[in-house]
Amino acid sequence: MQGGTWSAEKVIQVPPKKVKGWMLPEMPGLITDILLSLDDRFLYFSNWLHGDLRQYDISAPQRPRLTGQLFLGGSIVKGGPVQVLEDQELKSQPEPLVVKGKRVAGGPQMIQLSLDGKRLYVTTSLYSAWDKQFYPDLIREGSVMLQIDVDTVKGGLTLNPNFLVDFGKEPLGPALAHELRYPGGDCSSDIWL
Repeated sequence: MQGGTWSAEKVIQVPPKKVKGWMLPEMPGLITDILLSLDDRFLYFSNWLHGDLRQYDISAPQRPRLTGQLFLGGSIVKGGPVQVLEDQELKSQPEPLVVKGKRVAGGPQMIQLSLDGKRLYVTTSLYSAWDKQFYPDLIREGSVMLQIDVDTVKGGLTLNPNFLVDFGKEPLGPALAHELRYPGGDCSSDIWL
């Protein structure tokens, strides 16, 4: 704050992708959750439509550095209805994600980081009306929760291939899990204080 006014400087941009087979000729990024590590070193966000989860080193806030990116489903996976015609970031469309034999529907949505910053949990349902519009398979299959292992030294994200909570198999399911909390506390709650 300077002189009684706030100012902001854009330092991260998610460019839209030119596409075919989608409702518009360009698909914007849609950031649905954002999180800071407790040490203020890393910024995480989920980009629900494109399907990626990102980690930035923000030690120098005016110059964030992308240190991790994983595609966990999304609208632009290979073999889906959307064809990417032009992409400023990727050379090709990402592969569909399959974990423990289940193809993940939807995209990364709510995220939660463990207190030590080493485990990031992700769910794939935004709101049922939006899920139905953008990811009809998610309505039929149910959402999932995934675990991402975080490199807190160099930065980086790795999917844990042995962790999957399949809400499609819930009694009276399939269920659409939206929010998650980490037992004993997490980076965005104060129950551990």
